[in-house]
Amino acid sequence: MKRRWLPVIGLMLAALMVFAAGCGGGDKQAEPQGDPDDKGQDTQQIEVTLYFSDDQAMYLVPEQRIIEVESDDPEVVGKAVIEALIEGSDTLLKTVPEESQVLSIEVVENAALVDFNRALKDNHWGGSTGETFTVYSIVNSLAKNIGVNEVQFTIEGEIEESIFGHMPTTEPFTPNFDLIKE
Repeated sequence: MKRRWLPVIGLMLAALMVFAAGCGGGDKQAEPQGDPDDKGQDTQQIEVTLYFSDDQAMYLVPEQRIIEVESDDPEVVGKAVIEALIEGSDTLLKTVPEESQVLSIEVVENAALVDFNRALKDNHWGGSTGETFTVYSIVNSLAKNIGVNEVQFTIEGEIEESIFGHMPTTEPFTPNFDLIKE
């Protein structure tokens, strides 16, 4: 199973590097052009399902939320979904450290490669339950909202043996809807 992902991941990372080189390499996002009063005309609102932890850290609980996206492209929606998870919930427990950032997301044939900044790893609160809920809140939310069947995590472009210390992260994760309490 490891070997079948190597060509896909290599191709995705190469495409990402070519894209980043063409964008000037800076972290600063371009400011939207045009009339400031026209703000929001290029965005659309969509309803998504996000998964956060219950107050006992026993289950992931769905939360419906309206988010704004620039298009219905799975990569755009996927990034917005993860950013909403990072933002957290008013009523449920956070599953992703707030300093985390999605550097990129690539979707190829029902699989997503999600690249995070190092804060996902460095600022994680730890523990096997916390790790499980972080992984599966992301994986299940992406599966539910953009239809992927597998999610591979990277940290600043690198696949790590274990991002949080308990679960191996060299292989993609598949959704685990058994963790969800409706």
